[in-house]
Amino acid sequence: MRSAFFILNATAGRGRGHKLRPRLTEATRDLGWDARIHETTHSGHERELAAQARDEGWPMVVAVGGDGTVHHTANGLLADGPTETVLGHVPIGTGNDYAYALGLRKKPFELALASALGGTVRRLDVGRALGEYFVNALGAGFDAEATRQTLRMKHLRGFPLYLAAAFRTFVSFEPPELEVLTPEHSELGRVMMMEVAIGPSIGGGFMIAPDAVTDDGLFDVCVIRRIGLLTFLRYVPRVIRGTHGNLPPVALFRSARVRLAAPSAPVLVHLDGELYELPEGEPQKVEMLPRHLRVVCAH
Repeated sequence: MRSAFFILNATAGRGRGHKLRPRLTEATRDLGWDARIHETTHSGHERELAAQARDEGWPMVVAVGGDGTVHHTANGLLADGPTETVLGHVPIGTGNDYAYALGLRKKPFELALASALGGTVRRLDVGRALGEYFVNALGAGFDAEATRQTLRMKHLRGFPLYLAAAFRTFVSFEPPELEVLTPEHSELGRVMMMEVAIGPSIGGGFMIAPDAVTDDGLFDVCVIRRIGLLTFLRYVPRVIRGTHGNLPPVALFRSARVRLAAPSAPVLVHLDGELYELPEGEPQKVEMLPRHLRVVCAH
C-alpha cells in the first residue's frame, strides 16, 4: 500500500480545513493510501511537521491548505537541503495560486486529492530570499500591502477577498522606493508593485506573469512603476487577464539572478503570500534554484 504524510492546515479556507478531516481520512482510504494525517495547531507548524516527515523517511508529504501551507511545508522539507521527498498539494485555501500553477485549482476536494496522489511528479524551480524558500512568487508594493489587508477581512474567500483587499489598499497606499537589479534590467524608484515569479498568478488569480514556466530555471520579473492610483485602478483588469505587459509603466522580463534593495526604508514583501520585511540597506539576493523540489502536478 502506498503511503503519504498529510499536513492539514486546520484554519485554511477560513476554518474549512478542520471540518474536512473526516472526508480526508475516508477519501485517502478509498484511494488505497496509508495516510498519516497531522492537523496544524499553531502558526508555522507545517515546517515542523514537514521536517519530521522528511526525517522519518516518508516518500510523500501532502500539504492540505492554501499557499501559506505550501510555503511552510516546502521550507520544512528543504530546511536541511535538497530532498527526494515529494511534495503534494490539495488546495483548500484562500488564493491557491500555486495550485493553479500545478493544474490543481478549481477542483472538488476529492478530485483534487486524487490529483495530488496520482498526478505526475516533476522537478520544479524554487526561489530563496531573506533566508526563506518560496515556490510561487516574491512580491513587494501594492500586492504585499493588499495581502496585509486580507488578514483583516474575515468574511470573504478566494478572488473576491483579494479584490476587496486591493480596493481597500488604495485608500492609504504609498509606493515604496525599491531597487531591482538583474543582468538584463535595472530599476530604481518608487514602484506600485514588483513581483519575482515562478508561477503565473498571485492574489487568487491576478495573472502577473502569464507566461511563467515553473521549471525553466528563470524568474519572470514584473515591475509596475509609480503611477496615479486611478490609472493603476484602470490597469487592474489588464493585470487580472495577464495583458499588462505592453503598458508604458510596466517592465516584464526573465532573469535567473535578481537582487533587491530598499534604499530609504524597509519594504514589506510577501513570499507565497506570507509577509516578511526587506531590510533597508544593502541589496538582498533572490536566488533561483532550478528544478530543486519534486512536486506532484496534474499535468
